[in-house]
Amino acid sequence: MSTRESSDREDPVIESIRQLAEPMAAGEKPRENWRIGTEHEKQVYRLADHRAPSYYEPGGIRDLLDELRQFGWTSIEEIGPDGTTNVIALKGADGNVSLEPAGQLELSGAPLETLHQTCNETGRHLEQVKAVGDKLGLGFLGLGMWPDKTRAELPIMPKGRYEIMLRHMPRVGSLGLDMMLRTCTIQVNLDYASEADMVQKFRTSLALQPLATALFANSPFTEGQPNGMLSYRSHIWSDTDPHRTGMLPFVFEDGFGYERYVDYMLDVPMYFVFRDGRYIDASGLSFRDFMAGKLSVLPGELPRMSDWTDHLSTAFPEVRLKSFLEMRGADGGPWNRICALPAFWVGLLYDQGALDAAWNLVKDWDMDGRERLRTEVPRLGLDAPLPSGGTLKDIASQVVDIARSGLASRAKRDAMGQDETGFLTPLAEIAQSGKVPAQRLLDKFHGEWGGDISRVYEERF
Repeated sequence: MSTRESSDREDPVIESIRQLAEPMAAGEKPRENWRIGTEHEKQVYRLADHRAPSYYEPGGIRDLLDELRQFGWTSIEEIGPDGTTNVIALKGADGNVSLEPAGQLELSGAPLETLHQTCNETGRHLEQVKAVGDKLGLGFLGLGMWPDKTRAELPIMPKGRYEIMLRHMPRVGSLGLDMMLRTCTIQVNLDYASEADMVQKFRTSLALQPLATALFANSPFTEGQPNGMLSYRSHIWSDTDPHRTGMLPFVFEDGFGYERYVDYMLDVPMYFVFRDGRYIDASGLSFRDFMAGKLSVLPGELPRMSDWTDHLSTAFPEVRLKSFLEMRGADGGPWNRICALPAFWVGLLYDQGALDAAWNLVKDWDMDGRERLRTEVPRLGLDAPLPSGGTLKDIASQVVDIARSGLASRAKRDAMGQDETGFLTPLAEIAQSGKVPAQRLLDKFHGEWGGDISRVYEERF
């Protein structure tokens, strides 16, 4: 999640709904300026006993952030609920390092031109955290969900927005606290050239997001036992908050564009307003009331553009629109799958021929079928039923091949002359076999691990 550094009181005041589409329109870029932003989270644990470290304990999360500064990162601080100032993120040439609510460590990478740069960035980050982890006795796990921890066993990071969200989540769903405390993901942020280009990319990626969920499904355990799902992380979103999650049927309706997404976001209840270094609880309140100067926690005050930018980050659909499109369907995973997710979506969305081919595959799917696919994929993976008949496995290799053709057309080569298609190799193998990562973990659990969930820590970075 995004990290605020200032209240931006000099931002323009929003006086008209027409202004709310401006951030989306401002995201339009010519093809030569399209970039790739990759985000990935990982669980942090004590090597000695697999415990999740707290923020303040010696050798804990605060010390982890402090030690990372030796690699050129600078601190981002926030005033905590008790008035103390805490380092809650880092910024540097490779983007931002930030904390999820229970101390999951995230790299929000810089906007980069090629997948070679993206994978090098990921490698640098993992080398840095492993070096610090070796010093502090910490390890890092790439799964979609904590495999063995209860909520009570997990720490809470001292970030103001998380305190508000932790209070609010149980009011709107039964699994929101699990989303915050126990899950990890890989996400990719991509650009568009125009409103029409955004619409085609949004529709295509939203329809195919369940395929990404299946290919990256990597969360089959809860509190030490199989949970009956392949991507329990994805299942969690089905009962987190119906006002801000899901497959967004309106995206496929005639006339969809920036203004229709603004209408959707105006109906998403607020979480907070950031003022003078602190988060003010506005959970459940209406941004429409804010626009009218009737927000109860800031009576008479109108929102600024930074408030709207914050609000755009508090919806969690399968694909999210801000000034770019964010792909949100994948579980956390190991190094090669961190590189594979942007390869998949860049290949599909950044070449017009590939984008047209991918859209042709899904354009005739009806909304009921898309919803059914989204509902079934956490449990069934590539065996989930397609709206057009058959299963995801029937199209998985075809879609990966379309992505490969898109990457080949880009012809972005590294110093060794290799193009970007090699980053798809892990996904091609999964699609061909029909066995997703979670199924391989379950095979180990029931086989060589002998039901001992502690063996999952052998899967660390």
